[in-house]
This record gives sequence, structure tokens and C-alpha cells, in this order.
Amino acid sequence: MNKRLARFSISTAAVLVFAAGCSSNGGAAGVPGPAMSPSPVPSVAMTHSPSHSPTTSAVAPDATEAAALRATLTSLLSDHVWLAGNALDTAVQNKGDLKDPQVVGAVKALDANSVALAKTLGSVYPDAEKPFLASWRQHIGFFVDYTLGKATENDTQVAKAKADLDAYRTSFGLLINSVVPELPADAVAEELAPHVDTLFAAIDASVAGKPDYQTKLSEAASHMPMTAAVLTSGIVANKNIAS
Repeated sequence: MNKRLARFSISTAAVLVFAAGCSSNGGAAGVPGPAMSPSPVPSVAMTHSPSHSPTTSAVAPDATEAAALRATLTSLLSDHVWLAGNALDTAVQNKGDLKDPQVVGAVKALDANSVALAKTLGSVYPDAEKPFLASWRQHIGFFVDYTLGKATENDTQVAKAKADLDAYRTSFGLLINSVVPELPADAVAEELAPHVDTLFAAIDASVAGKPDYQTKLSEAASHMPMTAAVLTSGIVANKNIAS
């Protein structure tokens, strides 16, 4: 086994801490805990990846409500990829030490983004905010499982994480369709496929210590504007929002 991977000491219990840590309150992975104070929805995408500069997505004063929603979702979803990649890579670089201040900070930043996404959806569909947040946090936990499997060369765990994320795409599609009937569940599930595959590629590069990790992560982030566009189109149609 690669010496770098042999020193990766993250345990199964630690994975649960990482996933649950995304609730910032010790709740179980995928289960929303007590209310927390989320970061405000940003008008400029601020990422925490060292080599990634913030990308401006400020909403113009005269933008339509639909354009503003799309800009916000684009910013938050793109940040999700960078923040998730950064949190996972930081954990790998620190050999799975989830108490390391850098790892703790990266996980908190990732969860603040998840909360902001849920708040954005909740601003249109209040009853959907908590189910969305629980679901979104759950898929982050599956990426943690995948990372652990790769880092410890556990093919069984890698396969299970892949299966879990594949099933998650289906359940997430059903969740979104239950809120926005204009978005077919199958279409939503299919839209998530590139997100999963490209983040897998970035994680693989991170664990292997390859120099193209940041490039892979950038490729993963580049798909999110399309996801934002799909979600916005359905919400705009469902709510008759001015576009």
C-alpha cells in the first residue's frame, strides 16, 4: 500500500463524525438538528479552495426574480463542489484527523453552504427546507465514505458508496419532484450524475496525490450552473415567477 495511504487513520466512527459534523450540532448524518444560524446567501461566490478565486455572481439591481434565483443557486451549487472538495482533500492531507482545526473549519464552511442552499429553497417552499437539508447532508456523507474507501484501498466500501450515491440520486429526484412537479424525478436524478462522477474523479486525484486535483475539481464545479438552470426553470414554472 502507498505509504501516504497507509498513514491515513480515519476510522468508520470518524466518518460518522464528519458526516454528522455537517449538521454542526452532532446530529446523525442526513438528519437535521436544532436550528442554527446559517451564513447569509452570498451575492458573490466565496470558495475556500486555496487555488480558486471567488467568482462574481452578484445579482443586478434590475434583475428579474428568476434571474436572481438562478444566480444565487449557481453561486451556491458551484461553491458546494469547491467546499466539498476542499473538506475532503483537507481531511486526506491531515490523514483523517477530523479534529484538526483546518478540517473542522472546512467542514463548517461546507455545512454553512448546505444550510444556505436549503434556505434558498425554503424561501420559495418553506416546508421543503428541512427535508432538503437532511437529504443534502446525507449525500455529503456518502462522498466521505467513498473517500475513506479510496484512501484505505477498500474496494467493498468504494462500491457501497457508489451504490449509495446512485440510490441517492433517485431519492433526491423524488424529493424535488414532490416539491416541484414540473421537474420529473428521473430528469433530476440524471442531472446529478455528472456531479457525482466528476467529484469522484476529483477525490481520486486527491487521494492519489495527483497534481491535476484542482483541475478535476474545477471540472466538477463547471457543471453546476446547468444544475442551477434546471432547478430554476422548474421553480419558475411552478411558481409563475417573472423571468
